[in-house]
Amino acid sequence: MAKTQDFTAVMKDMMGAFPVDTAALEDAFKSTASLNEKLSGVALDAAEKSAEISNKWTKDTLAKLSEMSKVKAEPADYAKAATDFASASAEVAAENMAAFAEIAKKVQTETVELLMAAGKDAAEDATAAVKKATNEVTAAAKKAATAK
Repeated sequence: MAKTQDFTAVMKDMMGAFPVDTAALEDAFKSTASLNEKLSGVALDAAEKSAEISNKWTKDTLAKLSEMSKVKAEPADYAKAATDFASASAEVAAENMAAFAEIAKKVQTETVELLMAAGKDAAEDATAAVKKATNEVTAAAKKAATAK
C-alpha cells in the first residue's frame, strides 16, 4: 500500500523562502487609517458648517415670521407683510444655497487632494515593496539554486 508523502516540511521550507513583510501591512493599515481620519475631518467640518447655515437660516425665517404675524393697522399691510416675507425668504434661500454649494465645492476639492496624495503615497509604497520583494525572492532563488 502506498504511503502519502508528508508535505509539512516542504511547505514550511517554501514559505520560509518567501517571507511576508508584516511591516508593509502595518504601514498600509496606518496609511489607510490616516486617510480615513483626514476624510472624516473634511466630512465633519462640512457637516458643522452646514448645520450652522441651517441654524442661521431657521432663526432668520422665524424672526421674519414673527414680524409677519404681528397685528397690522390696515388689511393691505397683511398682504405687504406676506409679500415682504416671501421676497426676503427667496433672497435668503438663494444666499444659503450658494453657501451650501461653496461647502460642497470645498469638500470635493479637499477630498480629491487627499485621494491624489494618498494615491501617490500608495504608488511609492507599492514600488518600494515590489523592489524589496523582488530582491528577497531573487536572493532566495539564488540561495535555493546554490544549495542543490
